[in-house]
Amino acid sequence: MNSNFESRYTISPNEAKQMDTATLRSNFLIENLFIADQVNLTLSHFDRYIVGGAMPTTQKLAIPNPDNIKANYFLERRELGIINVGAKGIVTADGEQYEIDYKEALYLGKGIKEVHFESVDGNNPAKFYLNSAPAHHAYPSKKITKADAEIVELGSMETANHRIINKLIVNSVVQTCQVQMGMTELKAGSVWNTMPAHTHDRRMEAYFYFEVPENQSVCHFMGQPQETRHIWMQNEQAVISPNWSIHSGAGTSNYSFIWGMAGENLDYGDMDHCSITELK
Repeated sequence: MNSNFESRYTISPNEAKQMDTATLRSNFLIENLFIADQVNLTLSHFDRYIVGGAMPTTQKLAIPNPDNIKANYFLERRELGIINVGAKGIVTADGEQYEIDYKEALYLGKGIKEVHFESVDGNNPAKFYLNSAPAHHAYPSKKITKADAEIVELGSMETANHRIINKLIVNSVVQTCQVQMGMTELKAGSVWNTMPAHTHDRRMEAYFYFEVPENQSVCHFMGQPQETRHIWMQNEQAVISPNWSIHSGAGTSNYSFIWGMAGENLDYGDMDHCSITELK
């Protein structure tokens, strides 16, 4: 099995202000998540968060155990959130199988020794998007469908941000130590996500953009509210958002994205809001 692991150090807002486009992208953008028969993991030193992707085609894939986490196995002191953004697949956790369809989620708790990913049809593979954070307690694993999710409708067509938020791996749906994940789907004609913007000094976040139509892109905005920067992103790419940064975006078409976060609390509403007219 092939795997790729990368470690990214934390960046301060003062450093980020000095970065050119290439340096900004190399520190925050994660470009290649899904490669056939490979597991790709990127560790951010912001809250020791790991963002990854697994796309099994001709073989079953095991989650690697990078030396950087200094553990006997990947989930020895971690938990894992999984959302499938491809065709139907199967996740096997210590012998228990979970069939995960498109836009369904799975939470795996601390202490699971073996995790394997496979596709039901290798010619139409599953794409397992992965988020992991350190864990202090072993909570039960749980599959979450959109029927189980806490769903919120926000925004409006008039402000181009009409969207549906599906809270999948959150404390109102499943017990976790740190990891929270959900999926936001923009309605046709709407392009702005997470606007008005916010920060939260208690948690970092990662955004994964998908369902971006061919020949379209998303412009992701980051940085302190009065010192913003942007990163142009393509379909099925992710971006690391530090706790000092806003995390918002606008696309040339509507799209979907997965948000994942970890930090000091599990309060979804813990946000320091930024007025639109004060952004710079």
